[in-house]
Amino acid sequence: MRYISILLLVWMLVFQTGQDIYVCKNAKISLFSKAPIEDIEAISNKGASVFNATTGELAFNVQIRSFQFPKSLMQDHFNTEYMDSDKFPAAGFKGKIQEKIDVTKDGNTAITVVGDLTVHGVTKARTIPGMVTIKSGIITMTAEFMVKCADHNIHIPTIVFHNIAETIKMNVAATYNPYKK
Repeated sequence: MRYISILLLVWMLVFQTGQDIYVCKNAKISLFSKAPIEDIEAISNKGASVFNATTGELAFNVQIRSFQFPKSLMQDHFNTEYMDSDKFPAAGFKGKIQEKIDVTKDGNTAITVVGDLTVHGVTKARTIPGMVTIKSGIITMTAEFMVKCADHNIHIPTIVFHNIAETIKMNVAATYNPYKK
């Protein structure tokens, strides 16, 4: 399933321009919920991303079940009771970096990505700040942003509202390699 996601992302961007395509197959995506009773955090190192340096287009995809929690019960509840990961197996983002990135020059560039975030089957327009770092030809992108559960129809029962925050902090880090046909 992961490779199908990567292929779809590559197809969406490669066949539109066919040049300057970079791929990440192991993006690190973490989530953090600060709550009065217990903090919740999880990490996936299986995010897939494609970046078109010519057009600025950027796409991410992560399988919901790839998130790993420190406690197995948290992971089970996350997949079955909140994210409905059998019904909505992936989350994704497709957008465009607003700034022009010169991938041939080392340095850091603050970026703004405008696009659509799809979580739990609900797509919302988002503007996400981030950072692109280029060092010796290696492209790394990072971002931190908040996601409101209610915006994506993720229902948190009143009985556990002290356990789970209404807004989840997301961190994304991806290192890209040139796409080879």
